[in-house]
Amino acid sequence: MIRTGTFVLILTTAFGLYSVFAQAELPEPVFQEPGITAGLNPAAAVEADTLRYTPVRAAGSLPEPLFDDVVRYLWDFAPVALPEPSVLLPAALLASAVSTDAEQEIPHNIRNNQYYLESLRLAKLAQDTYEYGDYDTSAEFASEAIRYAQLSDEYVALQLKIKEANDAIAAAKKRLDWTLSSGAAKKYPTEYSEAEDYYNVSLSARSGEEWDSAIESANKVVEILAYIQAPDKSGLPAQYTVRPWALTRDCLWSIAGQPWAYSDPHQWRVLYNANKSKLPDPNNPNLIEPGMVLDIPSLKGETRQGMWSGN
Repeated sequence: MIRTGTFVLILTTAFGLYSVFAQAELPEPVFQEPGITAGLNPAAAVEADTLRYTPVRAAGSLPEPLFDDVVRYLWDFAPVALPEPSVLLPAALLASAVSTDAEQEIPHNIRNNQYYLESLRLAKLAQDTYEYGDYDTSAEFASEAIRYAQLSDEYVALQLKIKEANDAIAAAKKRLDWTLSSGAAKKYPTEYSEAEDYYNVSLSARSGEEWDSAIESANKVVEILAYIQAPDKSGLPAQYTVRPWALTRDCLWSIAGQPWAYSDPHQWRVLYNANKSKLPDPNNPNLIEPGMVLDIPSLKGETRQGMWSGN
């Protein structure tokens, strides 16, 4: 199509040839696709996929050799290809685009860091100097704007990594605390000890700013303790019969420290308040008598029923 258009344009422009060749009448050219023209040999039929021109001479036209030369020249004429017009992309726009992308990707709470704000300032200067016509200075500002935008991305990535490490360590600590407070640590001492070791490793890694290692170790804590359940407390007793001091050294302090009670002797006051009216001297929690039936109220919502019947 380009060659055909060039031919038509040149042919129209060279219309003055009419006068040169005694106003010879050139008949309308005939264009045929390769391989279709009758008598075209196979080698010629596989030429490039362009149209072929078959000159048709009318009566009174130019002599055959001259006519053919003129038409062949016009058809084969290939003007020197001009380079495509260059498009000037101002560096200021490039810097502005980088800053815009950064604004969309950076989380709101850390988006306005010092690097990001500086990239915006430089991008504005690049745009202003470009519009003023100082292209060299604009390019310098744009280059710096891009550099600061990249620094902003690196800063944000670091902050996100630190946050991920802190969140992982907090989750590990929460799981460890629950395992200990629920009594599961005593039921699964090996698993708890291993998880505790990983937790200490995560703390050490965070102190050394080894964020990936801190995250990995903290996640390992949660993984180890994920399937540990609290001990079944459905069989916990709701009452206890006080035994002789000489045999068991029973007192509110020692009873509260029993695993079937609260596993914490400091909870003796809970027993005292629940059984105060039963004591020989309600104002003296140290005085309990063998054979007394003490109530053991629930401390953390655990289910309790029946009398303790252990040894």
